Amino acid sequence: MKKVFIYLILFLSTSCYKHSREWQALCDGNCSANYRVVYLNETIALNNDGYYEIEWNGLNYFQVIGNLSNVNSDYSNSDGVPFVSGNFDSDYWVLFDTLTFTIPTYSYLGWFNDQTMNTPISIGPYTYSMVDLIDLHPPLNIVGYQLPKHFCWDCPYAPTLVGVKSSYNYNPTCNVLLDNEMIGDTINIFIETIFNIEGGIYYTSSDDMTPQEIIETNLKIIIK
Repeated sequence: MKKVFIYLILFLSTSCYKHSREWQALCDGNCSANYRVVYLNETIALNNDGYYEIEWNGLNYFQVIGNLSNVNSDYSNSDGVPFVSGNFDSDYWVLFDTLTFTIPTYSYLGWFNDQTMNTPISIGPYTYSMVDLIDLHPPLNIVGYQLPKHFCWDCPYAPTLVGVKSSYNYNPTCNVLLDNEMIGDTINIFIETIFNIEGGIYYTSSDDMTPQEIIETNLKIIIK
């Protein structure tokens, strides 16, 4: 009876054990995300102060184009489409055709991270917040998204409705609005690059969380 009892205990303990899955490394080596600024089909070089200088020449947009590390097979589908994403935001907004403003943000969706949507914004003799501006006229971010009226700032899904995403490819690209009203201004482009956008998911057969890496990039651009 003792032997039967010992075998039963061993069987139950092994059957309840959750086997951890060994995940591949996200990339071969360190994952990297490199971005370049392109205007009139020419790549703009960084100046000595770390800024990109664009001389406006009539074309009303410039591009930010990424070059991402390849991910290993665990982080792509059966057709080889990678689970990566480049997400774009900026601190530069257009309220009317001839009225632009900037807000103090320091990262992708930074105005959600530090609650700057209620920060006072001076426009001429008036002071507004982002909440006020939405009710006045929905502002357009130059990376290509607009905040609608009656936007639910406090809803947990709110950050997913803003920003611009270029996903499932190794060269995420964003076309950024540009015009002569912006000459003399400095623009911050914030980029969040995600390797394995399906990361952070628990599997029922394991307590392991799928790996994920996020790289934040800030490009400073001067319009001349």
